[in-house]
Amino acid sequence: MNTTRVLILGTLLDEPMNGYQVRRRLETMGADQWANVAFGSIYHGLGKMADEGLLDIVESGKGGKTVYAITEAGRFEFHRLLMLLWYEIRPIIDPFQVAMTFMDRLDRPLLKDALQVRSDELSRAVAMMQRALGSKQAFGAPRHVDENLRLNIGMVNAQLDWVREAIQKVEEGDLP
Repeated sequence: MNTTRVLILGTLLDEPMNGYQVRRRLETMGADQWANVAFGSIYHGLGKMADEGLLDIVESGKGGKTVYAITEAGRFEFHRLLMLLWYEIRPIIDPFQVAMTFMDRLDRPLLKDALQVRSDELSRAVAMMQRALGSKQAFGAPRHVDENLRLNIGMVNAQLDWVREAIQKVEEGDLP
């Protein structure tokens, strides 16, 4: 499933845009934080989806600012992919789990220090996301975009809880 396709198509539902405008809209929604979207792939994706008939080129502007509009086929594809995203459960891929797999390769003091640094970073991330709640609307993002932040806050807090418990287990000799 290509979430970048859903993001591009969904962004174009209301009005035609060029690649830069699509990117700015996604940045306003904070998609770079929760969707793992590579903004450079937007331009490639726009051209590819135009070739596939999901988008129409409505204006070939000056300086390469091509404006795209979603077609009926694009709307259908957006809704099809959107519903797949609502119903499909996929594992959350986090490189930290690779590090956890080999925690036994670190001595306890180093492991404890690494966990403490991670705890501090997670706490800072939660605080930053909490401060961002409600601020994106000033830049044109819909209110429900905050729900992505709330979900991320919940996931980061879950990891933070785990890390704090792991620190205690390392101190007690129960880990690794």
